[in-house]
Amino acid sequence: MTSSPGPLHGIRVLDLTRVLAGPHCGRMLVDMGADVIKVEPPDGDLTRFASPRVGSISTYFAQQNAGKRCISVDLATPEGADLLRQLVDKSDVLLENYRAGVMDRLGLGYDALSARNPRLVYASISGYGADGPWVHRRAYAPVIGVESGLTKMQGDARGGQYANDPWSHADTYTALETASAILAALFQRERTGRGERIDVSMAETMLYVNEHAHDQLFDGEIDPAWIRSYQPGDYPILTVADGTRVLIAGHPAERGTFDLIAAAMDRPDLGSDPRFADVPSRRAHFSELLAEMQAWASTYADAVVFEEKCSKSGLAVGVLRSVRELAESEWAEARGAVVRIDDRLGGTLRVPNSPWHFRGATTGVRGEPRYRGEDNRAVLGEVLGLDSARLDDLEARSIISSRLPRTK
Repeated sequence: MTSSPGPLHGIRVLDLTRVLAGPHCGRMLVDMGADVIKVEPPDGDLTRFASPRVGSISTYFAQQNAGKRCISVDLATPEGADLLRQLVDKSDVLLENYRAGVMDRLGLGYDALSARNPRLVYASISGYGADGPWVHRRAYAPVIGVESGLTKMQGDARGGQYANDPWSHADTYTALETASAILAALFQRERTGRGERIDVSMAETMLYVNEHAHDQLFDGEIDPAWIRSYQPGDYPILTVADGTRVLIAGHPAERGTFDLIAAAMDRPDLGSDPRFADVPSRRAHFSELLAEMQAWASTYADAVVFEEKCSKSGLAVGVLRSVRELAESEWAEARGAVVRIDDRLGGTLRVPNSPWHFRGATTGVRGEPRYRGEDNRAVLGEVLGLDSARLDDLEARSIISSRLPRTK
């Protein structure tokens, strides 16, 4: 973990989000050095109750929220909402993913808050956006995956076996796009002196990041001598002699890639085989081409020698690994790709580090996961100047609350 100033040092973020898209966006900002204050309702972020867990800390929550300061305020009360307004006066960014209309009903919408702080960057994440005919639909990543074509394309590639993907792509991609927008708005503010209203939808994000959308929307004729949009789903996974599975990045039927594969196989005769003479022929006999490649791969003792051979012909190769295998590799150790953070019980737990390596600034995990409301007094005392008596009163009336582990 790092404590050195990052590129966003001095930026204060109020993170009102829950579960994944918003929290991951906030995690990016805190890893870049921002002071991210997670503002939770009295019942807390849903992921605090996820498993596995260490004591009172969910590892899911820890991965997305390590380094943030955590306060718990009941925004449904007038005084709780007013506390947030006061925090907004002294903040740069507000990030929220409530359903459309909720923040306005609380008196915490963009118009109300930007009137108090014109420099505020106000970012909202939702399933389908802050307006339009689907504005009030409930949406989680699996819903957006089904609605955006992701689930269908994956199922079509598997012969019509449709199933939800185990990764919440719509959440994490939307987090990335929202963080990018926040950084752009902060840069814009340097020139204009004014903040911005950012509205990011998960559905639009999934269209935006889908590299095959252009192909799905194309209505013209396709030259049979070309592979449509590269089709990475057809890239072969082969097994070498020791049982290791390896992927070759490239469509074996594609012009150019086929030639590289034939060269790596030392099989110039493949090009004169009528089954493999051109792209349409290779696609028609694709299973036979893969069988030739598998027979070749099985002659290599392990993935290392196989990759060395392929690399000489300009082919990229990857080993089929688990997350644990990559996290415990010499590469991950050298890059600091996984770090240990305090598990709040005297031990540590492992989470992925941020992927950015700055030469002139420090990025990465900046602290431990905090309990709900653990930083109420520190944040509200430091930022708003509230004294102990005032904080005691707010806590006594449940305007602010906390859930800390019991001490013996």
